Formats: sequence, C-alpha cells, structure tokens
Amino acid sequence: MILLGLGGNLASPEYGTPVQVLGAALDELTCAGVRLRGCSPWYRSAPVPASDQPWFVNGVARVETPLAPRALLALLHRVEARLGRRRGVRWAARIIDLDLLAYGEHIIAGNDQADLVLPHPRLHERAFVLAPLADLAPTWRHPVSGKSAAELLAALGDGQPLQKITD
Repeated sequence: MILLGLGGNLASPEYGTPVQVLGAALDELTCAGVRLRGCSPWYRSAPVPASDQPWFVNGVARVETPLAPRALLALLHRVEARLGRRRGVRWAARIIDLDLLAYGEHIIAGNDQADLVLPHPRLHERAFVLAPLADLAPTWRHPVSGKSAAELLAALGDGQPLQKITD
C-alpha cells in the first residue's frame, strides 16, 4: 500500500482554496500515471509546530504506481512546484505539501533531511496524518512499530487540534 500525505494552508491564485489545490494535486498525479485508489476525508489542523499561520487542510491518499519510491518522491516534488510550492523556511505556510508516507513494507533510513526516509519519520507523531489515514486505511500497520493508525493516533492524546471537514 502506497500512502501519500497531502496538505496546504494557503490559497492559490490559479487553483483556489487549499481543498481545491489538493484536488488539483490529485488530478496532476493521475495525469502522470499514478492511480488513485482512495482518498480520506479532508481535515483542518493547527500548524505543527504551533504558529500564527492559517490552519492547514490535510488528507491521505492511497495510490498505485510502478514508480520506485525515490522516483515517486521526485514526481511529488514536481507536482508541488507546478502548483506553486516555493521551498524556503522549514514549516512555513505553503500552498501545497505532498509527502510520501509509506511505500508498502519498505523501510529506508535516509542519511540527511534531503534524503528519502520510509515510512515518513514523523508520521506517527502527527494527528493530521493519522486521523485521515485511519479513515482511509483502517487495516494499515506501521512497518516498524506494527501499530495501526488508530493505535498511533490514540497514543498522541488531545494535544493536536483537528477538525474533519464535512462541507
């Protein structure tokens, strides 16, 4: 199971609201040959780490692709750039953020921040990833800990505000 994290907290002059930008990202990935097998509901979440920037919209998608993990990550970065992402300050407000959360049972330990790490190194610490992941893939288990998204989410407690978008 290949899982992608999608998020953003700034509107795009070309694509619209964060929800519309995330939809455009899924369209771009589909046009690039990535097959969308499911998408979680969208959630609003407070920025992590805490800051005064706008809340994010986040979700998780399940995809299929013949691309290897590093090639898929490179595609995610190209889609981000096409949709207006400009990398600068870490954890700054952004139009789009696409993360490769998990690629089957692959475990890859990167050598630095720029290298690929699988599963995503902070996946288990983030309610804005775990809540939509639990909605989308309730049987998924973290390849290292063996815990489900629901178990990991429960272990976080209530410190990360999150709201499911129902409109």
